[in-house]
Amino acid sequence: MPADPSLRLFAHRATWTSSGSILVLLAISGLAILGLVFLAAIWAGRESDAAALDRQRQLVNSRLLDQVQRVSQDIQLMGAGYASLLVADSAPADGKSERAGTTSAATFGKIATTVFGYNAAFLVTPAGELALQSDPETKRRFKWVRPLLQPMIQDLEATHDGAPQGPSSDPEPSRVELMRLEGRPSVAGVVSVTGSSKVDPQQGNDGTRLYLVAFRFLDGVTLDTLSREQGLAGARYARTADQEQNEVAFEIEATASGDPIGFIIWTPDLPGSRVIGRLVPVLSVAGLVIAGLFFALMGRLRGSLRELSASEHHARHLSLHDVLTGLPNRALFAARFEQCLSAMKSPGECAVLALVDLDKFKEVNDIHGHAAGDELLRGAVDRMNALIDPGDTLARLGGDEFALLLPDVREGDDSYVLLCNAIIEALSKPFQLRGGDVVVRIGCSIGITAFHDATHATSEILRRADVALYEAKTSGRGRLIEYDPSLDHRVEARENLKNDLRLVLEGHTLPPGSAENARSGDVGYLEVFFQGVHRADAHGKLSGAEALLRWRHPTQGLLSPDKFIPIAEEAGMIDQLGGWVLRNAAKAAAGWPADMSVAVNVSPSQIRHRDFDRHVLSILAETGLPPSRLELELTEAALFNIDETAQSTLGRLRSQGIRIALDDFGTGFSSLSHLIQFNIDRIKIDRSFVRLLGTQAEGAAIVSAILGLSRTLGKATTAEGVETKGQRDFLVAAGCNDLQGFLFSRPLPQADFLSSLPPAEAARPQSVAASSPRG
Repeated sequence: MPADPSLRLFAHRATWTSSGSILVLLAISGLAILGLVFLAAIWAGRESDAAALDRQRQLVNSRLLDQVQRVSQDIQLMGAGYASLLVADSAPADGKSERAGTTSAATFGKIATTVFGYNAAFLVTPAGELALQSDPETKRRFKWVRPLLQPMIQDLEATHDGAPQGPSSDPEPSRVELMRLEGRPSVAGVVSVTGSSKVDPQQGNDGTRLYLVAFRFLDGVTLDTLSREQGLAGARYARTADQEQNEVAFEIEATASGDPIGFIIWTPDLPGSRVIGRLVPVLSVAGLVIAGLFFALMGRLRGSLRELSASEHHARHLSLHDVLTGLPNRALFAARFEQCLSAMKSPGECAVLALVDLDKFKEVNDIHGHAAGDELLRGAVDRMNALIDPGDTLARLGGDEFALLLPDVREGDDSYVLLCNAIIEALSKPFQLRGGDVVVRIGCSIGITAFHDATHATSEILRRADVALYEAKTSGRGRLIEYDPSLDHRVEARENLKNDLRLVLEGHTLPPGSAENARSGDVGYLEVFFQGVHRADAHGKLSGAEALLRWRHPTQGLLSPDKFIPIAEEAGMIDQLGGWVLRNAAKAAAGWPADMSVAVNVSPSQIRHRDFDRHVLSILAETGLPPSRLELELTEAALFNIDETAQSTLGRLRSQGIRIALDDFGTGFSSLSHLIQFNIDRIKIDRSFVRLLGTQAEGAAIVSAILGLSRTLGKATTAEGVETKGQRDFLVAAGCNDLQGFLFSRPLPQADFLSSLPPAEAARPQSVAASSPRG
């Protein structure tokens, strides 16, 4: 029975796929083996080159030591010869012994330079004067080398004076050193020569002790001999290390000082490189064969390698530059900062550090989105780059904060102030984003500090600039503040307030209770105020309250959240603070009538915490407040940066009956998407829109549009900041559900809020089911 064609086709495809896989594996294996062989050859060649180069260096060093040892031996022999001549010539024979001794010594000096191969030999007194009558050329030559040789003579003289007197079989003391003489590297030796009579009466020598000085140049003939014996190709002497790329240099150091006196430069013999040079063509042919057989695979590999190389280059660039703006990042800025400090040596030099923080950047991000924020950052950087000089450094430290380093500022020159003011003016002009569809104004705040030397640490200079920047932001933004020591007092006050807040929170680690239990010594205590929320009808019945945090500080009085919430966020205490408010608000609301709810603001940090839902439910279980009577208020900025985990957390809380309210509706970005995505239960109309009612026609149109949208989506609404009867009447007529504002009540402490409740509501049992309208 013939086989099914479909089965044959399947078998063929399976065989082809299997063969292709095997070929690919073989190709990969062959390339891997070839690569390993190639790498092993390169490694072995480099190791061989390194060993050969090290061996040649050791040989050169050994040869130099041999030269020193040989000079030490020669100088002893020559010294003994001189001494014997001086003793022999000192015996009076014909009345001319002194002249004969001089002649014999001079003759022996010529033997030292011709037979022993020294470039010069001198017989000198302990005072460093020539002991023999010499020709003018010899005197001139000795005059040049005497300052360098005199320390060796003095050293021997001191050794001789300290040695015990009397005959001794020990050789005469000598000194041999490497030094630069007549601009050339030399090995010089000095040995004591003892005679018994005057050699030259005109020199005034006592004849008892002289010194033989001889030196030999290491370049020239000596270097040629060294090159020939050690196989140093093209060996030459140079005063500086000016070797070519394929040459190596060996430094000759002076024996006494260790200073370099010259370099021996040669082309090293590198056997490993020769092997690699012969092996590379063979491996290249093998690689080409494999590449030809698997051209497609190699093409992809080459493409991958190109992408990897580009990625590595990009990664190196990113490690030192900001991705968005292309500016130096914090690491590169720190390196240039250190270079600036190390370069400040001359008096009168000055450098300036300026920290630039964009004003209202977060608002642009929240309202128009991160894409618009990124475009705004690039536009701001372009404007600043157009004002600074090429030698200045503008870096992005993170977010909307930049650092400007001006390394070359003359003391007394205020050009940096003019530059910073120009930056403020440039950034205060409108920015057109999204091709001109969006126009924003931001501005910037700048804190600067000047430093004149490197006595202050980098951290201290940055701290001063940061202090000045903080003062510029807190004093109204859009301005320049230069550091002054008096600013530290304000920072100290802020730090004290932060420490007080930490202490007052530590006092709340115990189970929460009344305000008396919240007291924390001399740092005051936190307290929850409540502002009533009333139904938008003819009766205005109380439907709940919003919990508002206050801090009764012993010296600064009653502090509103805007005074310490930013400090809590910076110090990482916002979660602990928010948990305390939620716990105390729930405990207080548990004693209210059952139809009254409590609204509590929560921070983005709390929402992003993985255990936030369990924490909220545990507080409700602890305080006995039903979940249906709790409303969590989130700002639109918090929802914008929320992730999927936090979104799931909100979903679990809503499933338990807890309501979610969107605070400050209409002031953030993508409000409509938030209403649908997060299943918001209540919309709170921002007070900025309510304030327009009765003053501008646009206010009524905006509020009516929000209320109409809420009714369509089935969301409850609360209007904040109701202060006039006209505003109340409009909102009631427009169909708003609840009202909140000074027209009804101001935020009150817990005790005052309870006393303000109508007697009928205060006496209502808590078992009554919640009936707050949510239409």
